[in-house]
Amino acid sequence: MSLPENADKPTPGESGASSGSEQSAAGSGKKWYAIKVTAGQEDNIKKTIERRVKMEGLDKFFGQIIIPMERVTEMVKGKRVTRKVKLYPGYIFAELEFNDKLHSLVRTTPGVIDFVGAGPQRPPQPLAEHEVQQIQGLSSETADQRPPTTRIRFSRGDRVKIREGSFAGMEGEVSEILEQKGKVQVMLKIFGRDVPVEVESWQLEAV
Repeated sequence: MSLPENADKPTPGESGASSGSEQSAAGSGKKWYAIKVTAGQEDNIKKTIERRVKMEGLDKFFGQIIIPMERVTEMVKGKRVTRKVKLYPGYIFAELEFNDKLHSLVRTTPGVIDFVGAGPQRPPQPLAEHEVQQIQGLSSETADQRPPTTRIRFSRGDRVKIREGSFAGMEGEVSEILEQKGKVQVMLKIFGRDVPVEVESWQLEAV
């Protein structure tokens, strides 16, 4: 998913409506925004924003915050380990009705850098509908329902040694990363010829 860089739309909710109309329409104009934050502090920042929203009584303008997660499988000390990791480190995604109070509350929260796409005298651009649907399907709660991906630590050109399988003990060069399969293609010398062999990433070690 590409994060929006520019914003040229008027701020949602800004109009000359009376305070009574604003009260009745409150919460009806929520949109999703990407927010740049300090990497590694996403969870704490999420909790702080949610707490401040309640303290300031801005709940009606606020929906939820999602930190997209995925499960990855990797080798740790020779063992296959599956764990949850953040899909977009340094970003959180908030559903809210953009107004001056919420804008200030979010921006002044420790660890928040800014709304993505915001600029001087320019409000941020909300996410497109297809981006919203993607984000909603990547919450921490749904991560366990999705199959894990395999994290591959090697790159093309790396020298590796196969630890297990039919070609155990042989060395070669990584020729291709097969992310969809979670495998690595290694060029091995067999009978004097270069032969491409697909190997599980966890079966390899760097030389």
